[in-house]
Amino acid sequence: MIIVLGLGPGDAKLLTREAWDVLGASARVYLRTRRHPAVAGLPPHLAVQDFDALYDGATSFDDVYARIAEAIIAVAQTTPGDVVYAVPGHPLVGEASVWLILRRARQLGIPTRIVSGLSFIEPTLEALSAEFFVLSSNPGLTASTQTSNLKPQTFDPLDGLQICDALEIAALHHPPLNPDKPALIAQVYSRAVASDVKLTLMNQYPPEHPVFVVRGGSSDGRKGKRAVPPCHLVALSQLDHADRFDHLTSLYVPPLAQPGGFESLQETIAHLRAPEGCPWDREQTHESLRSTLLEEAYEVLAAIDAGDLEALKEELGDLLLNVVLQAQIATEAEEFRMCDVIAAVDAKLRRRHPHVFGDVVVNDAGEVIANWNAIKQQEKAAKGEEEGSVLDGIAPALPALAQAQKMAHRAEKAGFRWNSHGDRLAKVREELEEAANARDDAHRAEEIGDLLFTIADWADGYGIDVETAAREANLKFARRFRALERIVRERGLTLSAMSQDEMLAIWREIKQSE
Repeated sequence: MIIVLGLGPGDAKLLTREAWDVLGASARVYLRTRRHPAVAGLPPHLAVQDFDALYDGATSFDDVYARIAEAIIAVAQTTPGDVVYAVPGHPLVGEASVWLILRRARQLGIPTRIVSGLSFIEPTLEALSAEFFVLSSNPGLTASTQTSNLKPQTFDPLDGLQICDALEIAALHHPPLNPDKPALIAQVYSRAVASDVKLTLMNQYPPEHPVFVVRGGSSDGRKGKRAVPPCHLVALSQLDHADRFDHLTSLYVPPLAQPGGFESLQETIAHLRAPEGCPWDREQTHESLRSTLLEEAYEVLAAIDAGDLEALKEELGDLLLNVVLQAQIATEAEEFRMCDVIAAVDAKLRRRHPHVFGDVVVNDAGEVIANWNAIKQQEKAAKGEEEGSVLDGIAPALPALAQAQKMAHRAEKAGFRWNSHGDRLAKVREELEEAANARDDAHRAEEIGDLLFTIADWADGYGIDVETAAREANLKFARRFRALERIVRERGLTLSAMSQDEMLAIWREIKQSE
């Protein structure tokens, strides 16, 4: 039998009675690591063997855990009697080697037994509780660390505590955490790991967000007493600025001061759609929100054009509200859920970026686009869709100029191209001449349409987004015209009574002043 035993979070006084009895009755114990306070207090008769040497030459922790599991299984197959394998904390909390051993033992029919140990979670919560009450009674302490936005907390795991491993967080670019719930990150064993964890967390939390660094607890030397783990409160941006980490260090991340998680927004919108919610929100359908969606998208563009980041933040929120509301309507109708929307777009992004998430090699952005289009065609073929026009998929609701440019761009990529910028410009002049010589208004409208399409194509040849250029021209005209109106009023004139030359003279003044 393989007995997997938990050594608890600190010194030997924290061992359970069951663990102590097992160790007392055993002749040998295999330790994942000897670097644990409880090891010094183990029964003196025990022969102790550790796997610390594997960490030095391994390429990854996964490799270490796999080799430990293989070794324990091999001992169990060749040694009569029980094999005791001891790990820090609780065997089933953050111990990858244990899960490998259990899985393999079950495949081979080797009996297993779990001897529980106190995990790192309980003493960490105790330390946080003690530290928080000290901070609550001394507000100046939080202000001194620039974390005065810390709000009251209970540190109860049932309040939504999220538990994860530091190496998992460090390997990501965005933390898999709901920022409206607390998080406990285990095994922040070095400044290097803390630095990587910090960078990942700062993709979700602000630099000034308070975090608690909690180190493993040990006895304080008094009979019957033990010290709670030392706890340090720092701003997230300062997390790795001091060497306060070892293999028993954990990081506690409190929730944001104000709701900022995606789940909170989904709850708000689901509440608005509920029977006790808002009558207007309950009446909305996919179709009724069409105009609102377009309006919000244009307001986002306006904020970008104006370079107004505060407005952009607000308008992106309004656009996101529309997306989540659409998904909630679909959820209630059992059409699809937000998780389906996210899963589909996430899978598509990974599938269409094999040079990032696979082994495809690309040399430049042009090859990325070529691969993207090839993958799209493969997706269509997999769905049984016939190969259509390169113009398929261009949204009919796009603004006319943007739609024209997309059509011209795709046609050129398919081979319908001009030889030079000069040829494009010649076509623009040809269409201008035809519009000027139109025989009647209907013909003129048609030729002006052709002219606008050709201008969009001409702009595309230079890589100019024609819709953006048009919006910027509109903004420039509006700015100059408002200036003209102001000058006319200041000079006691009336715009409608002025001659063209008088108006153009003021217009030139405005242009020169800019």
